[in-house]
Parts: sequence; structure tokens; C-alpha cells
Amino acid sequence: MKMGSTERNLKTKPNLESLMLFVALIAFSGRSVAQNVSPDELNKRMIERRAVEGVIWGIPAVNYDLMLQEMLTKTPGKVNQVIYWGKPLDWHNQTLTPNPDTLYFMTFLNTKDAGPIVIDIPPADANGSLNANFCDVWQVPLEDAGPLGVDKGKGVKLVMLPPDYTGKIRDGYVALQPGTWQSYALIRSNLKSHGDADVVRSLAYGKRVKVYPLSQAANPPETKFADVKDILFDSTIRYDESFFEGLNRIVQNEPWLDRDRAMTDQLRSLGIEKGKSFAPDAEMKKSLEAGVQEAHALLAARYDAGLPPFFDGTHWTYPAPPELIQAAQGGFTEPNSYPIDDRGLTYHYAYIGIKRLGAGQFYLINIKDKDGESYDGGKTYRLTVPPNAPVEQYWSVTVYDRETHALVKNMDRASRASNSSEVKKNADGSVDIYFGPKAPAGKDSNWVPTDPARKFELMFRLYAPTKALFDRAWKLPDVEKASST
Repeated sequence: MKMGSTERNLKTKPNLESLMLFVALIAFSGRSVAQNVSPDELNKRMIERRAVEGVIWGIPAVNYDLMLQEMLTKTPGKVNQVIYWGKPLDWHNQTLTPNPDTLYFMTFLNTKDAGPIVIDIPPADANGSLNANFCDVWQVPLEDAGPLGVDKGKGVKLVMLPPDYTGKIRDGYVALQPGTWQSYALIRSNLKSHGDADVVRSLAYGKRVKVYPLSQAANPPETKFADVKDILFDSTIRYDESFFEGLNRIVQNEPWLDRDRAMTDQLRSLGIEKGKSFAPDAEMKKSLEAGVQEAHALLAARYDAGLPPFFDGTHWTYPAPPELIQAAQGGFTEPNSYPIDDRGLTYHYAYIGIKRLGAGQFYLINIKDKDGESYDGGKTYRLTVPPNAPVEQYWSVTVYDRETHALVKNMDRASRASNSSEVKKNADGSVDIYFGPKAPAGKDSNWVPTDPARKFELMFRLYAPTKALFDRAWKLPDVEKASST
């Protein structure tokens, strides 16, 4: 198509005249649009746009709230106690990208009424060790504990302080003070193997964790534990009007953080305002529904476009955008960086902030095979894990539902890991892992089942990764299509 003179000017190096012309054209276009749209329609569009931004901004807190509500409504667990899964996770745990090769303990903390809360992490010993991560409501990492955390495996008494606490903490405690009343800890009790004896041993070790008010430290009450292994615990993100009910709970129950005050008016226009009930009418619900669905489409499209590659020339990527990792580990205190879009992207498929990502654990995500195609649950694929994996604990690879980012429902197995005695090695020490609707002949021990009706994605975990990983001295190859026979 032949360009006119105005178009040619705008395609060449900008100058003041062309920029002024461009602005004038946009302004004229905007006036013509505004003149043809009613005030009601303009307001509706504004509400939908603000709903989209509210979802992207609020998703880490709603992600947290969904887990909290599942505990409160479906389990015997309560705030300032501990829930745990009494066996390696299966599909009944519908949290986002969980690890089925460890034992999960969770504690949801609230200092508003209880005051400072102690989380006593035991020292690592021959019976077990932990990888524990602590974060606030917004999933900003506060601290890590365990052999590769703040205590280096010696054990530590962390104390979670209220945001308004000004008192001094006695020696012997490591103080954490989020800007929120609520906080959260994911505590993984490491498994030597999936054998029954090792599971029992790791469960007993995990139950050595203690949670109690600092005010009762002289005579701590017994920590209450609730086993939730047989409960359908579903905290996958709901992309419907209920998303804003969770967001409203956060606004009502937590103080506004200075960095987020710009959202106060944005949320007020959606009917979410501190101290007031959230009661959207039918028209508002339609706008909220449209906004949350558009936000979901935006996040899914960004995710499908791919994260930065970790190994050049492969589809194995960083677990989150590097700018977000850096910002979160610094508590979002950098005045010139607040990657909300990256944060929204990340917390639509994962949860939990890690202070020292790459020390206790590291993650690699893969959503495309060697040919750049999405994974089809009706096809069979093979991943060859090279020998001498750069880990001091174990590696694992897990299949997740591509749509929900949770474990694929009704599957008997979700992963294969180096701490499973069933997994067979090749003569050179490498390991072939298969993904598909049925196991290739003779490969059942190295196979992860998929649902033919669902697409899937992969996560490769490295617990206690070594320098060789980050030097790229060891490289994980792409996943290839394989014959199912």
C-alpha cells in the first residue's frame, strides 16, 4: 500500500512537527469517539478497565485468600494453627503448581488479635529437614528457614510481628514484620524417598514445628495440627465475580500499603471500599465479570508467549520474570520499579514468595515441546534428564493442568523424582521420563500419566541446587514427542 505524505512523516525519525500532528490526530479521534458514546457506556467501559487492573494488581492477595478460605471452610484447621498433608500430594490438593514429592505443612497467621506469633523451626538432623518460606498477604517473601535458609539448618525461632508493633524483641528470636496483619508459611518436610517408613519419619519431623503466641513463650501451648490429605482443597483462581469478593476481604481486613494507595479510588469505583459492604448490583456484576475474564485472557496470553529462557535454545524458562524476582526479594522497595504486571502474571499460575530463590530450591517451567508446540494430553513425550543433576537433595518433574495450573484431576501420579526408588536410570546415569495417556511398554516406573482431554505443562524442581546449574555447566534438554508403544 502506498503511503501518503503524513504517514511517511510518522514512519520516519520523529520531529516536533510530526509528533504534534500525531497528537492532534489522536485527540481528534478521541473526541469523535467520545461524541458518539453515551455517558453510561463510557462509565461502563471505565468500570471494566478498572476491573481488569484490579485483578492484575490484586491476584497475589486473592490467591492467598483462596487458600485461607479453603482451610476455614473445608478443614478443621484454624488461623495460627497448622494444617498438613499426611502423604505426598495427589490431585485432591488443587493449589497452584504444588510439589507432590515432599510433605506439605501450612500455617496461616494473624497477629491482629493474638499479637506477635512465634514459629519455632527445629534443627535439621538425621530424621529430617525442612524447606520453609514465609510471606505476607501479598506473597512478598519475608524469610526462608531450613538448611539453606536463615538458620542454615540449626533451627530458628521466628516471630511474626503486627505491622504496628514498636516493642523490642528479646534475644533468641528473628523478627519479621510485614505490613499486613496476616501472613503465611509453606513448610516442606523433605523426603528421603516415597517409602512408607520415610513418609512416617518426615511427618514426625514436620510436627516438631511449633506455632504459639509470643506472650505464652514461657509456657507454650501445644501446637494444633490437622491432617487434610483426603480433602478436596481447591484454591485455583476463580475468574468470575467471586474474585472481587476475595479482593474485598483483603481490603477490609488489611491496612493499605503506601505503595498501593493509588488503587483506593480505582477499587471504590468497583464498589470495594474499606469500612463499607461490597454489594454490586446486577449491572456492576456484569462489568466485573467482563473485567475478570479479560484479565484472565491477558494473563494467559502473556504466559503462552513464554517467560525468559533459562537454558538458551530450549523451552525451559525462569519460574517468573527476573525483574519480579528481584523486586519481590527486595520487598518492592525500589522506588523506580513496581512490576505489577509481572506479579499478576506469576501469581495466576503459582503461589509463595521465596527470599533466597536458588538456595533452597529453584524451578524451571516448560509449556512447549522441542517443536514449539503446546503439550497435548493425548500424545506421548519424553524428557531425558542428563546424569549428575546439579542438586544436593533431589530433582523432580511434575505435570500440571495447562488451564488451572494445578495437578491434573483423577490421575494416580503427578510426577517422577530422583528421590523415588522406582525410577530407573540409563547405563550412563541419565533418566528418561515419559508423559502421556498410557505408559510406553516397560516404562511404567518412569511415566507420568496425562489426561487425553486436557493440555498440560511441566515444572522441573531442583532442591538444594548447586553452582553448576547457574553456570549452565549442566543443561536440561527440551522435551520431545515419543512413540507411545
